[in-house]
Amino acid sequence: MDTEAQHTERDRSSTPEDGAEEEGSRSARRYRLLRHRGRRGPMSLRTAGLTGAACAVFVLLLSHFVIQPFQIPSSSMEPTLQVGDRVLVNKLAYRFDAEPRRGDVIVFDGTGSFVQEEVTENPVSSVVREGLAVLGLAEPAETDFVKRVVGVGGDRVVCCDKGGRVEVNGVPVDERYLHPDGVPSEVAFDIVVPKGTLWVMGDHRSNSRDSRDHLGQPGGGMVPLDMVVGRVDWIGWPAGRWSGISATDAFSGVPGAPPGGAHG
Repeated sequence: MDTEAQHTERDRSSTPEDGAEEEGSRSARRYRLLRHRGRRGPMSLRTAGLTGAACAVFVLLLSHFVIQPFQIPSSSMEPTLQVGDRVLVNKLAYRFDAEPRRGDVIVFDGTGSFVQEEVTENPVSSVVREGLAVLGLAEPAETDFVKRVVGVGGDRVVCCDKGGRVEVNGVPVDERYLHPDGVPSEVAFDIVVPKGTLWVMGDHRSNSRDSRDHLGQPGGGMVPLDMVVGRVDWIGWPAGRWSGISATDAFSGVPGAPPGGAHG
């Protein structure tokens, strides 16, 4: 008998079984792959959801403690800030015992100083607005304002001198940031800023409701330090106006207020 022929015949006869076994292995692998993909789908959605939630929490914490977008709702700070600008408010600027300085542009809660009556708002619309405001996509609350610090605690602020300029502690201030169509103030005033408060004014003086408009009211238009949200440091939107808010040297020659406040 030809042994080699028998082996060859045996090898040929085993091929169909081996092919069937290989096909079965492929089917098993395909089945396991499909099951794996089926399990991975819901996990991906869950992971995406958790990632989105984590990002939202991060943005909220960042906005609450570090940097908050703020949409400029009026022309009271032109030309420095324009209607619709989205600015970034540095909420760490006045932490660790730091206080606003003359010339700073700040955002503050005007409750009790600029707004005497409590503002009521629908709870649902309030939540929606606050959520959008966090991203700078909605106008701020009616109690939020943006102005420039002109006087700090103890300062005597007077308007106007013979040249029509605001004086702080007896020194006239050259406010080059003011809107060119207006004057430093059409309202005469002579005040001493109480300790722990600020005297604030808009850069577009003829179109700004600021501390001057609340003289004679409770608080006298003064903004308590603890109502300051932060300092406006950057314009973030629109893209064509990306820039920092330059510090002004307008008050560089103003001396500090003497103990007890400045007196004429």
